Amino acid sequence: MNSHAEAAESRTHLLIVDDDQELCSMLAEYLGPEGFAVEVAGTGSAALERIARGGLDLVVLDVMLPALSGFEVLRRLRAASRIPVIMLTARGEEVDRVIGLELGADDYLAKPFSPRELVARIRAVLRRMAAEPQPVAGALAWGPLRLDLRGRKAEVDGEDLELTAAELRILELLVRADTRTVSREELMLQALGRRLLPTDRSLDTHVSNLRRKLGKLTDRVAVQSVRGSGYALTQKAG
Repeated sequence: MNSHAEAAESRTHLLIVDDDQELCSMLAEYLGPEGFAVEVAGTGSAALERIARGGLDLVVLDVMLPALSGFEVLRRLRAASRIPVIMLTARGEEVDRVIGLELGADDYLAKPFSPRELVARIRAVLRRMAAEPQPVAGALAWGPLRLDLRGRKAEVDGEDLELTAAELRILELLVRADTRTVSREELMLQALGRRLLPTDRSLDTHVSNLRRKLGKLTDRVAVQSVRGSGYALTQKAG
């Protein structure tokens, strides 16, 4: 393999899904020197076709797409793949961010945004996905919970919780803490890969989704809010 081919192989491959051609061109031009190989899809259908061929490391997905919305693309994608996805939403549209995270997005970014901020979010998500579990801790058990860290899934009494990568990492941190409180700052940094900011509600949304999924399968485990501090797992006897 020649040096150019090796360089291309080592680059992180991104797919940007947005019908704004000018924005896509600008992002591709900015992201290239940052070490990313960028492909672009202008529609949801084209995006799903490209993702199905494989070879991508992350998808940047706009909510507002013609014909097939970003939400529908994400819904179909999550039925078959756990490739990391960062959603692009309209500024101030909190409902878009909540829906995106509930459907399995790993992070979101509100338009307009700086390319530098997008790079930071991409790298944070990829660091989180690439984090290897400790060799002696491929599986964790806590009450009815079982976490398969190598397989990247969690079960309650044998039933898959169908967690996103961020939700699984949050649950892992809470399980490792047993019943001790894990601060919001630590959860944000360790699970989402960035510092906690007063205006960032993504951690709360991930925890809410985790609670909802746990609640569907068991009433013996709950994620408790510790006022002014963080979150902790609680367990009922049963």
